[in-house]
Amino acid sequence: MALSMLTVAGLPAQAQSASPPAAPAAATASAPPPPRSAQPHDPVMLARRLQSIGILIERSSAAQQIDRSGDAAARERRDDARLIHREAGQALDAGEVERAARLLDEAAREMMAGVRLARPEQVAGEKARRDFDARLDSTRALLAAQQRITDEKAASAPSATSRPITREARDATREIERRLAEAQALARQGRIDEARPLLDRAYLTARVSIESLRRGDTLVRSLNFATPREEYDYEIDRNDTHRMLITVLLADRKDAQGTPSAAMPPVMQPYVDKAAALRAEAEAQAKAGDHPAAIRTLENATRELVRAIRAGGIYIPG
Repeated sequence: MALSMLTVAGLPAQAQSASPPAAPAAATASAPPPPRSAQPHDPVMLARRLQSIGILIERSSAAQQIDRSGDAAARERRDDARLIHREAGQALDAGEVERAARLLDEAAREMMAGVRLARPEQVAGEKARRDFDARLDSTRALLAAQQRITDEKAASAPSATSRPITREARDATREIERRLAEAQALARQGRIDEARPLLDRAYLTARVSIESLRRGDTLVRSLNFATPREEYDYEIDRNDTHRMLITVLLADRKDAQGTPSAAMPPVMQPYVDKAAALRAEAEAQAKAGDHPAAIRTLENATRELVRAIRAGGIYIPG
């Protein structure tokens, strides 16, 4: 025991205090985490991501954009995203979480590539074309009806009083056909924005012409309105149609230099002003409950609009 103590006492001081080496605490604390790719993925979180990417592919606004675009390449990328997404689900079911995570990333990238191909301006262009074609079909149907009614009116009442109305209706037919041809020519060049106002003008001209031809005929007078209020509403709609045609006329105008000008031509202004005053008077009469008087006033207001339209260069009967 004494020898042991003596031996220890004879050792150098530094050796007496020595202890086994330990890893520096600071070095251990600052060790970098494993890279993200090496971290394990949470299957629960992956399942949620699988669901959200499925919604992106099938039911999101991005999916609707691809559907509306009609772009074949965009749809192909979306189909690829579907297949990859399905494969990711199978990998997740098999417990292959790393592979599932990688496939989900790839599916999302494919879907967004498809969305970029389905450009919003392309979607808007497709819609504009569909709207144009629908309005074109409606205008053709109205033109056919306008021609049929004109022929019927000429055959049933070939009198001196009906001849001016028939002549004006024929002029309106030529105007409609001319505008239709111009609109279709522009549409064939892809200039839908320029073609649409011409088509709208043809549509409204046909509609107003039909209403004017039928005005006073037994066909209109046999509508058998249930109440004066119903007939008043009918006259309001007729007046609105004429006002819309004037709006289209102004939008289609150009000044002497060929520059678009929406200013009211002086030859039209007095009729439009008088029509507006009569419309306001009719609305006041209707508000007071005097619908029969309001109907008569509205008829006069629409008659002034017919004069304005004729002054603007469109020949409609009335």
